[in-house]
Amino acid sequence: MILTENGLKSDEWKAAGYQMPLFDRKSVTEKTQKSPKWVHFGAGNIFRAFQANLMQKLLNEGLCDTGLVVAEGFDYDIINMVNKPHDNLSILMTLKADNTVEKSVIGSIVESVILDSEDQAEYSRMKEIFSNPSLQMASFTITEKGYQLADASGNVHADVKRDWENGPGKPESYIGKIASLLYTRYQAGKLPIAMVSMDNCSHNGEKLEHAVMAFAEAWVKAGSAEEGFMIYLQDENKVSFPWTMIDKITPRPDKKVEEILKKDGVEDVSPLITPKHTYVASFVNSEECEYLVIEDKFPNGRLSLEKAGVMFADRDTVEKVERMKVCTCLNPLHTALAVYGCLLGYDLISEEMKNPVLKKMVEQIGYREGLPVVTDPGILNPEKFIDEVVNKRIPNPFMPDTPQRIATDTSQKLAIRYGETVKAYLDDDTLDVKDLKMIPLVYAGWFRYLMGIDDEGRQFELSPDPMLDTICPAIASLKLGRADDAGKVLKPFLQNPSIFGIDLYKAGLADQVLEYYRELAEGPGAIKRTLEKYV
Repeated sequence: MILTENGLKSDEWKAAGYQMPLFDRKSVTEKTQKSPKWVHFGAGNIFRAFQANLMQKLLNEGLCDTGLVVAEGFDYDIINMVNKPHDNLSILMTLKADNTVEKSVIGSIVESVILDSEDQAEYSRMKEIFSNPSLQMASFTITEKGYQLADASGNVHADVKRDWENGPGKPESYIGKIASLLYTRYQAGKLPIAMVSMDNCSHNGEKLEHAVMAFAEAWVKAGSAEEGFMIYLQDENKVSFPWTMIDKITPRPDKKVEEILKKDGVEDVSPLITPKHTYVASFVNSEECEYLVIEDKFPNGRLSLEKAGVMFADRDTVEKVERMKVCTCLNPLHTALAVYGCLLGYDLISEEMKNPVLKKMVEQIGYREGLPVVTDPGILNPEKFIDEVVNKRIPNPFMPDTPQRIATDTSQKLAIRYGETVKAYLDDDTLDVKDLKMIPLVYAGWFRYLMGIDDEGRQFELSPDPMLDTICPAIASLKLGRADDAGKVLKPFLQNPSIFGIDLYKAGLADQVLEYYRELAEGPGAIKRTLEKYV
């Protein structure tokens, strides 16, 4: 079984249980090349598992007659090593909580383009697409870092600075290329379009808008773009930057899934690692649960994605859904499991949920401590959302997600994932912040995690985090079984609102955190004992 246009003619695919595209792919490809409606930037796993499958649903139901164009602007090898050799086809393996796997061949991606201004043919094609009046939406999954024009110290990246100086002709930076394509669309007649970030970060549309505007301002100021370009971008009837909330777990290609494919007889499924360290394969594995809420601002019309499960709403509702997920119903639970999973030697989040103490801990964080102050968006029920997270999503035995991956950048997550709940308790006269027991336990667990020693006394590698160089030297002075100096050593961090979103001393939680920490750091086995005692 070969994953190519010609290879799909084999009856073996259906015999092996694969859901196949139900539309005329040749016709869809031809219509897309002439009149594209949706181009997506970022050819990674989330796109192939989510957005491409949404379009496939519409095509299968006859609800649209054009497919997806995907452009990759960071790692061109994804296109060259995976998309083009397989005629833009991919396999979606949906891993369900009931131990079954749904297998689909995704054919909705009908064109792949490299976003490289040095490649005249590829970049000309992108300019042609952006000059077409038919184009309704450009969407993005380029990660939050993709919108950052400067480093952590505020220094503008060199390629961005060069683009600001050199104008829109041949940009180097990712957002520079996007802004240049929008300038092409402006020059083609000020054509309308929705620029839709679907990255998993708060206020994603605003991040994209600010980044694009920075280029427009620089170019207009330097005289390399017309003043009307700014007016065009600021007119929501011409260019919109809707906010979205997206939620779907799509880990890197998993060995167990690869073996299923090989057993079925599918060829060429072994994952590849590009020179930029991207893990890619002809297949993508993902969970079955998915959420996408989009602010309904589309100046050039839009596809009927609501018929594929997308929820459209106003900006306020999108923001409420995001806060519900990030501050209460999912992300805080994940982070708690990440911290204690690393400390207890787990390598799968799903395995942690078999531990009744860890399961009870996250249930208390979600139901008992979070729900009293949850932001209810109206279109999704927060308690039912937690039910699905706790009973279906996190315990999914097929999902190869690790605490080590989720523990990445924890210092950047604590303020929003727990700090907003603490603030809400402080602001509510009917609630007592001292009733929060599990959130301080997570804080204490994070400090214990930063020692890099697990509950058996073995060293482990900390996940990447921008604050490791600042915090770890201080933590290094603390030793297991000798936590007398913990208050002095940890005080500067407990007071730091940039970490916790609030001064934990002023909030009245610092002493509780320190008490937990001292017990967690008593020696081997102390983490398990402390969890059993307090959870």
